[in-house]
Amino acid sequence: MTRLLTAVFAVAFAGTAPGCLGPTEPSLPDADLRVLFVGNSLTYTNDLPGLVETVAAAAGHSLEAASVAGPNMGLGDHWVTGTPETIRSLRPDVVVLQQGPSTLLSSRAYLVEWTDSMARVAHEVGAETALLMVWPPEDPRYTFQAVHDSYRAAADAVGGRFIPAGMAWVEAWDVDPSLPLYGPDRFHPGGMGSVLAALSVVRSLLDQPVNRLPLRMEPAAGRPSIELSADVAPTLFDAVERAHEEYGGGPPPHPAG
Repeated sequence: MTRLLTAVFAVAFAGTAPGCLGPTEPSLPDADLRVLFVGNSLTYTNDLPGLVETVAAAAGHSLEAASVAGPNMGLGDHWVTGTPETIRSLRPDVVVLQQGPSTLLSSRAYLVEWTDSMARVAHEVGAETALLMVWPPEDPRYTFQAVHDSYRAAADAVGGRFIPAGMAWVEAWDVDPSLPLYGPDRFHPGGMGSVLAALSVVRSLLDQPVNRLPLRMEPAAGRPSIELSADVAPTLFDAVERAHEEYGGGPPPHPAG
């Protein structure tokens, strides 16, 4: 049975608690585009890879996503726990990298350093590297601009694709500051925040506008469904388009199948 993301004005994720996503040994079935997410709880909360599959299917594309993600993991942690071998084994088309907000200069340097290492492994198997910009905690000490600058620096350092999910949050709040993008802890995403991130990933990787997607998106069994209200959907779709046009970039996108 699929899980349902519903929206009346907000989006709520039903029956899902944060946890380590996916099996110990992830798999990637054949598809037109095979994507491996490497990250932490900002990726596995609400099953972002599954939401990406759902959005891509609604857009008419065959996309399979897998994830290697654990609590509080940075890319250096992934390096020493076997993720490079997972990349070599799965041979994805795209490796999407994510760690914490990385707003501090030291964190930015760490992100850039380990992105370079991971990108070298991705290059071995012919995979594109993409950087998934996340969001800071709701705390005045941290800013979305600092997160943007860190992830953009990492993407530019390896010639990778930059996915401006965090800036899509900013664009959505510019229209409606009441949108509940954060979860209860004011750091992890709520259901709506994860949907907005998934839309941004699909927009960036497939280079296809999202503003003609249906309000209800049905996936294969085991992945989350998405149902958006007519009130909320245009704000989310337009935010993704504005963020993509202003902040997105990198090498030519992977051709959609």
